[in-house]
Amino acid sequence: MISVFAEATFGSLRRTDQRRWAEVYLRGLLGTSGKKTVRRLAAAVSDRETAFQSLHQFVNASPWDWEPVRRELARWAEERTAPRAWVLCDVVLRKRGDHSCGVHRRFSPIDGRSVNGQVGTGLFLAGDREALPVDWTLYLPECWTGDPARRRRVRIPDGLAHRPAEAQALDLVDALAAHTRLPAVPVVADVSSHAGAEAFVRGLALRGHDFVVAVPGHLAFARAATVLPGPVRADQGQPSYRAFTTRTRPGRPADRTWLTNMPHRRTEELLALTRTPRLAQEAVRYMESDLGLADFEGRSFPGWHHHMTLVSAAYAYSRQPTTDLPYHLAALPAAA
Repeated sequence: MISVFAEATFGSLRRTDQRRWAEVYLRGLLGTSGKKTVRRLAAAVSDRETAFQSLHQFVNASPWDWEPVRRELARWAEERTAPRAWVLCDVVLRKRGDHSCGVHRRFSPIDGRSVNGQVGTGLFLAGDREALPVDWTLYLPECWTGDPARRRRVRIPDGLAHRPAEAQALDLVDALAAHTRLPAVPVVADVSSHAGAEAFVRGLALRGHDFVVAVPGHLAFARAATVLPGPVRADQGQPSYRAFTTRTRPGRPADRTWLTNMPHRRTEELLALTRTPRLAQEAVRYMESDLGLADFEGRSFPGWHHHMTLVSAAYAYSRQPTTDLPYHLAALPAAA
């Protein structure tokens, strides 16, 4: 079954050896215990140094295009989940040094302190019980995009400039909207700690997307809107917005202010949408603990996107109700 899944998912890769190493990497992510380094994944195939060199080349240096693979993952996810939300989820991948593409220090609301790492944003298709990752973007601070030597070292594509996090998130929404085979569903995101929250909300509204977005309580839209159930117009000529708060535990102060442009949706439906980010966060935790999401040791921009694509494929395969896991690594194809 895993071979069939790999063939369908990575069928866009032009070369036979690329498709072969994609399957090897996928099997390694699913079946190798402990840290999922390229060397450990290669060792599951062969103890020869050529296996490591070939797998490292495939992930970090080979010029294969990850976008068609992600479109195939989105098609697979749409068939499996019957998505009711497109969920955007930020992921901080901690790094010790400062050589990996995009690494920088930033404040982490979860940790309550500054951490050193890469910041990615994933787009997930969320159904009733699970969320599947289908696309990723890597945040690149101006200290990376504006430094020619750094750009060359990690192979940041020419013409790729610094973009605010909210613009990158909107890019993910645009890409999925351009290729989805299903009607669009509401976009759900938590941008309550983002400086560009207002720009993100405006961007979704201008694109005509329905949304439920956690925003800073001081945001102008949130102040202008009313709490459920009465909608008001936030600005003259603009759509009606509705604001409401949620609590993680009864009796506790509200911890999120949500804004939606679906004022006539039932309260239960809106509250259900606010819970979909938890599904994405659960997926991220599983990918971190079991599929090596944060274990990639390469430093290049293409390598990061290759790894995130392969981990997403491994997660998609692991969600199938009838998989052939655990898979005996001894049965992997022999390395050249």
